[in-house]
Amino acid sequence: MPRTYVRNFQVRHYECDAYGHLNHAGYVRYMQESAFDASADAGWDMARYEAMGFYWLVRDTEIEYRRPLCYQDRVQVKTWVADFRRVRSQRVYEFRRDGQDEVVARAETDWAFMQREGDRPAAIPDEMKADFFPEGLPEVGPPRPRFPGPPQPPGSAFRLGRRVEWRDLDPAGHVNNCVYLAYVEDGGLQWLRSRGWGMARLVAEGLGIVARQHRIEYRQPALLDDELDLYTWASDPGTTSIVRYTFIARRSDGALLARARTHQVWIDLQSGAPRPMPEALRQAMA
Repeated sequence: MPRTYVRNFQVRHYECDAYGHLNHAGYVRYMQESAFDASADAGWDMARYEAMGFYWLVRDTEIEYRRPLCYQDRVQVKTWVADFRRVRSQRVYEFRRDGQDEVVARAETDWAFMQREGDRPAAIPDEMKADFFPEGLPEVGPPRPRFPGPPQPPGSAFRLGRRVEWRDLDPAGHVNNCVYLAYVEDGGLQWLRSRGWGMARLVAEGLGIVARQHRIEYRQPALLDDELDLYTWASDPGTTSIVRYTFIARRSDGALLARARTHQVWIDLQSGAPRPMPEALRQAMA
């Protein structure tokens, strides 16, 4: 059995969106902090990694939002390492309200172990594996499904340009993995606005849109002052939901930095229940 760790949080007002929910990027911030603390609890804190010349880099995250968390909710994040491969490791997270058994969100993150000199992947030490799996490593790790989605955005994709700002960076000097989700959210809102369905109109219609699942793959880091092009488009519209894809590329050379698949649900703002998409909105997205 792997070593497990539980980290407690309380949702702050500034972490909530206009619906009063913990913003979806906030969950990923909790995951990141929980992973750091879980690693320190196993004897592998930031200082030890720094002294050895290594660090962890997120390569892939998938998160499912089952029920919203709101202001002042006390949250427990339970986390554990699911496996170790040569240079990568998958970590699992479960979110629960304090004192309740129901899992309100669940996520997996694929981390790459990196050597700071040269920023290249490095073999994970056997000592570390033993500290996270004191009873022995699993014989077979969980599957890692490939990123689902088309290889390139269609010509009709909405494009949004942006520049990497100082506030987007983490201590490694890269755009933090949580910030990409903010980019993805903003791209979706601007795309709807370009189709005549900005948030003001949605609210007037009593209609909301929330994420049920994100899958995001990080390919290359974005750095300060990089000019980015964000392409987003919808696929598989259902009665109450859509799937939206987002590609984030560096403008100077066209390199794909990240791509995301987002499953979103239309909801009634009063009840919070799923609500059919208005026909006028469906036609606007066509």
